[in-house]
Amino acid sequence: MFRKLVLLFLITSYCFGQHQDKVDFLTASILIEPLPLEKEIKGTVAYSLKIGSKVDSVFLDAKNMGFSNVKLNGRKINYGNNGEQIIIHKKFKKGRTYALELVYSCKPKQALYFIGLEDAIEGNEQIWTQGQGKYTSHWVPSFDDMEEKVEFDLQIKTHKSNRVIANGTLVNITNEPDAKAIFSFDMKKPMSSYLLAFAIGKYEKENLVSKSGIPIENYYYPKDSLKVEPTYRYTKQIFDFLEEEIGVPYPWQNYKQIPVKDFLYAGMENTTATIFSDSYMIDATAFVDRNYVNVNAHELAHQWFGNLVTEKNGEHHWLHEGFATYYAYLVEKELFGDDHFYWKLHHTANQLQEISDRAEGQSLLDPKASSLTFYEKGAWALVALRELVGDEFFKNGIRNYLVKHQLKNVTVTDFLNQIATASTIDLSAYKRMWLDSSEFPTQEAMSILEKYSPSLVLLSNMDAEFERIKSDDIDYEAYWNTTSSIHFKKDLIEKHHHVLPTSVIEKAFAMDTILIRQSLAVSLFGLSTSAASKEVWKSNFESLLNDKSYRTQEVALIKLWGTFEKDRQVYLDKLSNTTGFPNKNIRLLWLTLALVTPEYRVDEKADYLEELSAYTRSIYNPEVRQTAFTFLTDIGAMNLETYKELLKSTNHHSWQFRNFARRLLDKELNNDKSKVQIQAATKELKEDDLRYLRTKMEVE
Repeated sequence: MFRKLVLLFLITSYCFGQHQDKVDFLTASILIEPLPLEKEIKGTVAYSLKIGSKVDSVFLDAKNMGFSNVKLNGRKINYGNNGEQIIIHKKFKKGRTYALELVYSCKPKQALYFIGLEDAIEGNEQIWTQGQGKYTSHWVPSFDDMEEKVEFDLQIKTHKSNRVIANGTLVNITNEPDAKAIFSFDMKKPMSSYLLAFAIGKYEKENLVSKSGIPIENYYYPKDSLKVEPTYRYTKQIFDFLEEEIGVPYPWQNYKQIPVKDFLYAGMENTTATIFSDSYMIDATAFVDRNYVNVNAHELAHQWFGNLVTEKNGEHHWLHEGFATYYAYLVEKELFGDDHFYWKLHHTANQLQEISDRAEGQSLLDPKASSLTFYEKGAWALVALRELVGDEFFKNGIRNYLVKHQLKNVTVTDFLNQIATASTIDLSAYKRMWLDSSEFPTQEAMSILEKYSPSLVLLSNMDAEFERIKSDDIDYEAYWNTTSSIHFKKDLIEKHHHVLPTSVIEKAFAMDTILIRQSLAVSLFGLSTSAASKEVWKSNFESLLNDKSYRTQEVALIKLWGTFEKDRQVYLDKLSNTTGFPNKNIRLLWLTLALVTPEYRVDEKADYLEELSAYTRSIYNPEVRQTAFTFLTDIGAMNLETYKELLKSTNHHSWQFRNFARRLLDKELNNDKSKVQIQAATKELKEDDLRYLRTKMEVE
């Protein structure tokens, strides 16, 4: 057995070493049929590949797949399958093009997800993919290495009542005799395997066309027609702006955006087909606090930075995330103004300075760097680079970089060479400061901000005055009156509300500006605020419950409820019919407060508890479920059914929600009463649902 393992290792290592230099996979025609009840994929993939120099085997990544037929140029061929890769054994001839066909089946453990199958709710079922960081090779034999770019054409067989969205253009729908249909998609250009994607579900769509003539398709659930405008607001403007700003036409044939349930991230930039969390499907009121604009722009920017040009490996990840973050910020600058842009950069600079002060900063060339580093420090590196070389040279360098390296893999050096050539500026000092160093250059960043933002200069002057006199004896009202910057005033309230004169607070409450009034909701009525002071501002604070902001209403409700006990019923009545964001922030809070307010609607408390408990079920997104679990445990209202949902959640495909559920279960197991209920819940669950619990019990 040991000899076989060594031999297999040598074969696999040899194939991997030869793959990029000697074998080029050109095209792939994929036909898959997802089987939801079995959570299985049955598929056939036909590759064409060209041999650059003689090799005696080639491989594809294939996780836990079974192969029923493997043919090379129409003939069966010997192969090896180690559960990670399929290795094709043959003396391939230099210069020849071969046709490889694989018939396979698999039950993906990741990268492809069957959602809503157990909900028993019509139209709630979805199937969607997530290749980045998860590997498409879990559902189709492909390439985990980003350097292998292939033109993928995808065919998907599913029930004809479904909507299927995938990379490329839908060119045909062929009805099958079993109430199914084959949806055929055509891609015109090659891409890395991790960008191969599809989504299946019940959708409607909005059609737009960019200024340059690119079709844009915005998908939504049939029930969400009223959310289409606020969710996809500015989409055409974002698309047109990025094409003009980047200076290179959108590189693909069309663009689609698809919301899905229980997504792992905010969004994913699959080529021509961004998949994003349906928690961003919002109504008009939610737009001010939690909109899709930044994610929309970020994932679209990736169509150039990541998809058109792709990093060679993790050391160059800045070329993806830093660039997408930067261009999304430019979009927000275009839409929301300079003040919004520079204050956002100021906020991220403070975050980066904090981790530098803790000696936790990271180089942008560190493949294990945090998201904060890749995204925010990466965006700042581009702000600094543009400031150094100037707008014209920066844009010329970006354009030359994309054109020269299109459909190829790149390094940071490839990018810097194009900027250096365009600008004739030596970038070595820039690279040391912004890319190589683990420190964040705060002084340089603040210098850039204060060059362009008068309100940040004002902030700096005020901070300098505070340092000079070492007290709060500052004329804050004069600073307030000096500027019209909403962001300066918001910052002033949040940092100095405890010493602001009454006249400033009155002016803030009188403003019809959501961000200012929200800062009052967040800042006032803290634990240190006196009862007398709270009485003074009571009526003003109560007016926040009427604001068109779910965040403001949520904060105002919890603070008013906690401060004025005799008026709790009034406050609860005020928001009794408000749901809030897609995460039901206000409804979940309201139910909890209604349950713990003894005299409030006593006859309806059982219904409220039933509703709050129901939000732990899998038909709701993880954010809703997590909040419901938290409130129920806080008020000691977990029961047999909610513990069953908690146990099942410990195996959820979203690692964030799964880890939350496990931590909460660990905590509940320390309570003897809860432990009895948990043990009772296990008797009604499948063994698969108890994997984490069994593991924990074994450890104990």
